[in-house]
Parts: sequence; C-alpha cells; structure tokens
Amino acid sequence: MSRRHFRGKTVLEATFLLPLVLPPTVVGFILLVLLGKKSWIGYWMESLFNHSIIFTWGAAVIASVVVAFPLVYQTMSTGFSLVNKDLEDAGRSIGASEWQVLRYITLPLAWRSLMASYILGFARGLGEFGATLMIAGNIPHKTQTLPTAIYIAVESGNQSLAWCWAAAIILISFGLLFIVNQRTRRTANNNE
Repeated sequence: MSRRHFRGKTVLEATFLLPLVLPPTVVGFILLVLLGKKSWIGYWMESLFNHSIIFTWGAAVIASVVVAFPLVYQTMSTGFSLVNKDLEDAGRSIGASEWQVLRYITLPLAWRSLMASYILGFARGLGEFGATLMIAGNIPHKTQTLPTAIYIAVESGNQSLAWCWAAAIILISFGLLFIVNQRTRRTANNNE
C-alpha cells in the first residue's frame, strides 16, 4: 500500500485508520453488530466454531486487533516507504522475483519499523477497554482484561488492587515504548 497507487486508495486507507479516531465504544458496537448472531459473519463464525464468538476471549482479541490496527498499519506503511526503491529495482534488474525482493531486500531494510509497529500495536491492544467491553464483556477468568479489571477494582472501592493492576500495565507499556524508542533512535543514528 505504501508504494501502490490505485483508484479508491484514499478511501481504503481512511477506512483502515478509522478506528484510530472513533471512540472505542463505537468500534465495539460496530463489531458487535458485525459479529453478532444476526449478521452473516456472526452466523458463519457460529457455524464454524459451534458457538458465538461474542463474549469469548476471541472477541477480546478481535477488539484489540481492530483498535490497534491503524497504529500498526501507519507505522508499517512509513517503514516500507523509507526503503530505498533503487535497491529494490536493482534486485529486480538481476532477476529477483517480487517475493525475493520482499524477502531479501524490503523486509530486512524495514524490520525495525515492522518490529516497532508490532510492539506499539501490542501495547495499544493491551490497554483496550471500550471495544473489548462491548463484544467480550467482563467475565472474570474468561474475558477480563487488565483495563476491565482496573475498572471493576475502582468501581468496587478496592484502590490497592486498582493501583497494582495500573502499575503492571504502566510498567509493561513503558517497557514496550522504551524498546521502540531505542530501536527508532538506533535506526536514525545508523541512517546519518
């Protein structure tokens, strides 16, 4: 997508990035409608898995992936666009297929951006609350996530438990962002 130009690309990219600007509860509501029993996707998934995906850990994963996807997409797109096109063209000129160019030239040159995108996506998915609550609920030991556990702890007046969960998510998120920043800084220093 970073190098291809086609009719409707702007609309497609706006669709990919939409979960970044929509409230997570709106994303969750749309997922609930799309994956619920009354939709053809929900009906198909229910016949495939013999039960509804709604209010399962799979629904929590789907919500996290959908909400984190725009961040991953944007970071990956930027990483791929920074790969020197002349190097890819040189590979093609000596007979490399598109798959070989991707495998031996593009991916090795973009790997830091790819790694950063996955780490940022994971960190964003880890903190997802609204969409997850809409389609996975908050079923203890089944679909409860760290953000919903914090919410329940605060709601029940258990501040110490809320602080423990909050500290855990802060430490994990800080560590992930630290790794991304270190990798980005190394990439910038290597390119100078």
